[in-house]
Amino acid sequence: MTRKNGIKIFDEKLVRTVWDDEQEKWYFSVIDVVQALTDQPDFQRARNYWKVLKNRLLKEGNETVTNCNRLKLLAEDGKMRETDVADSEQLFRLIQSIPSPKAEPFKLWLAQIASERLDELQDPELTIDRAMFQYKKLGYSDNWINQRLKSIEIRKELTDEWRLRSMK
Repeated sequence: MTRKNGIKIFDEKLVRTVWDDEQEKWYFSVIDVVQALTDQPDFQRARNYWKVLKNRLLKEGNETVTNCNRLKLLAEDGKMRETDVADSEQLFRLIQSIPSPKAEPFKLWLAQIASERLDELQDPELTIDRAMFQYKKLGYSDNWINQRLKSIEIRKELTDEWRLRSMK
């Protein structure tokens, strides 16, 4: 399973994320989302808020909490630590349980991410366009970007050939 760690920004707050290739899902750090929605001043207060919310949801019989995964994400101290994460479906349910005026913009933000991914599944060229835009934003030259995309294409052709030969 390939996982790609990332950071998403919501309302100028960092939200740690992980993309799981096998499940084709983004997972979001629940504590980071709680901190963004409730304006908790630090990680510990956000963690305590999540702990209380989690207990309340469990008492209500909410299965969302039970289904939350724990994955290792980069913590503020630079170490990889297990953190409660939720996919977008679970996150929507959790957001409904947090009284916050920021919940609606957060739902729109998640919907935008989901929409972009769905659009990319329908038209893979959009993925390439997004990658090129991100590379440019990071300061890479057009020549470097073109070489990078060509190397990806060549590597795919090579691995496809290996796969075909191994099937014979």
